[in-house]
Amino acid sequence: MMRVFSGIQPTGALHLGNHLGAIVAWKELQAIAECTFCIVDWHAITVFQDPEALRQSVLMTAATYLACGLDPQRVTIYPQSAVPQHAELAWLLSCHTPMGWLNRMTQFKDKAGKHKDQAVLGLYAYPVLMAADIVLFGATHVPVGEDQKQHLELARDIAAAVNRAYGKDLLVIPEPMVSKVAPRIMSLRDGTKKMSKSDPSEASRIHLTDDDDTIAQKIRRAKTDSDALPSDIAGLDNRPEAKNLLTILSVLENRALPDTLQSYAGQTFSVLKDDLTQVLITHIAPIRQGIHERLSDPQALKSLLAQHASKCIEKAESTMGLMRESFGFLKLS
Repeated sequence: MMRVFSGIQPTGALHLGNHLGAIVAWKELQAIAECTFCIVDWHAITVFQDPEALRQSVLMTAATYLACGLDPQRVTIYPQSAVPQHAELAWLLSCHTPMGWLNRMTQFKDKAGKHKDQAVLGLYAYPVLMAADIVLFGATHVPVGEDQKQHLELARDIAAAVNRAYGKDLLVIPEPMVSKVAPRIMSLRDGTKKMSKSDPSEASRIHLTDDDDTIAQKIRRAKTDSDALPSDIAGLDNRPEAKNLLTILSVLENRALPDTLQSYAGQTFSVLKDDLTQVLITHIAPIRQGIHERLSDPQALKSLLAQHASKCIEKAESTMGLMRESFGFLKLS
């Protein structure tokens, strides 16, 4: 059976881009694959996190997964930090990862910027931990966006290097799943940038916990241009904000972008924004309610995560037992 692994960092409330670009696809995968959807809190601390806020964000992320339709009877949901084998395997993999491979990672260069000498080791070694996350449970497929494809290729290279070193297939070589239908949801303030939790402007994204008035305000203030909407896709060239708003509406209404565009050809942005606001409010309301309901009983949520983490530890030990033996570590009992 196809085994799928993916995860999201718990750094605040998840947004529309997380939902439409990742979780919607996860929901479909749970019917056809063995799915593990992690809350990657170890990855989150490559940037300093307030400890209490991080704990609350883990619960918020878990509640959001469930409210968006992930079924805990069919998928595994747990916080990365609850399964210490992630870190153990990351160390073993790091001993088979040449520095040159990591030096090629563009995401580190982007995030570290001009101050890479001050960047923490965790940010630099982030891709090795990501590789460990994936191969720990023998994932055969990993849903990835364009910004993570390079990291998955590295994970494949590392797993292959370990297999070659010990002369056996210790680790499964994962395959990428780049969805042709998953939309790339962009910032409401800059249509050339992906919608992101790290953007300092709250107005750049629609949180899945936003109330109706906040959604309406954010869409009303979303950046647009002064021209009327075009009648064909070519007319959206060099109009990223227009394309983004139309893409969001198309996905929510399950329509092709050209069909949605035809409905607004020659119209002003105010008409599009009014319709998009109503569709968003209708779509997000039940998700928001589901999040609040689950957060109202944090102990039940923790209990569910603990049960799933316990199962993950058992699976992880199966992999780690083979790894420890192959690496030559002494077994004391």
